[in-house]
Amino acid sequence: MKRKIIIDCDPGIDDSLAIMLALSSNDIEVLGITIVCGNSPVEMGFENAKKVLKQMNRLDIPVYIGASQPLKKEYISALDTHGSDGLGESFLENVEGYQLSLTAVEFLSKTLNQERCSVIALGPLTNLAHLIEVDEQAFNNIEMLVSMGGSYKAHGNCSPVAEYNYWEDPEAASLVYQQMSKLDRLIHMAGLDVTRKVVLTPNLLSYMERLDSDKGEFIRKITKYYFDFHWEWEHIIGCVINDPLAMAYFMQPDLCRGFKSYVQIETESLSRGQSIVDAYGYHRKKPNAYVLNEVDVEGIFELFFECLLHKKKDQLSLLHKLIVKEEQ
Repeated sequence: MKRKIIIDCDPGIDDSLAIMLALSSNDIEVLGITIVCGNSPVEMGFENAKKVLKQMNRLDIPVYIGASQPLKKEYISALDTHGSDGLGESFLENVEGYQLSLTAVEFLSKTLNQERCSVIALGPLTNLAHLIEVDEQAFNNIEMLVSMGGSYKAHGNCSPVAEYNYWEDPEAASLVYQQMSKLDRLIHMAGLDVTRKVVLTPNLLSYMERLDSDKGEFIRKITKYYFDFHWEWEHIIGCVINDPLAMAYFMQPDLCRGFKSYVQIETESLSRGQSIVDAYGYHRKKPNAYVLNEVDVEGIFELFFECLLHKKKDQLSLLHKLIVKEEQ
């Protein structure tokens, strides 16, 4: 049986790649996509999600608009990273339709009370925090919760210590981690320690285009801005694709390794949004997270190419050579 998921996201370039990966899997059923403000304002994220669904011929999947502001702080987008349209300044046409009858939180509440379902959270955790506030039991029913967010030893990407998703709404992230402690369960934290290692390079993108010109061209359109941003700010030849790693980990957990730990999200002062990972058990608190800190980069790209491009491993003759070359 297919594993049922809800994708909670803020599209966003790498969110879009993660959605494409999920929709390409034969083992996953996407019940819906809920949008939160983050990389892009929530209305823009809603439009971007529909553009990706159109590209994938999956406009049957519902999309729901969620929080337009963090719980307490002022909303600050990441359009400087993702382009003025949130999708790499590809300026794709909007997709008409989608008359919404439910909000994101209403959809989450209804679905999680009826279905055995996991949530892959690729943006700030504001929607899930609101769910805890209005229907705690529905949140408690989440089968597996994977969050692309935080960091253990890696430096931040929007402050010296904080990853963007948790920095954008630290109060929401803190509430979600506290709730996992209350439930004595683990949130799977796919943070910068592993996502920074997954870099889509020009060579890999060109190989993708050779294997599937349609999807390759679409990915080139939405990532060009991302490539330029990473070169300007980090001198990386390529772009870090954070969110697809979180999705790939859910699909194939052996691609990453980690450890159980108690994690607390800071909400004050210069350390706002920092994920404090008590790896050595100083606080003597039960773990509330499984913190990923190792990743099989080649395995991630094998899964990405196999699913998205519908190719078998033996058809990806250049993939290993390209990844080894880039690492050197």
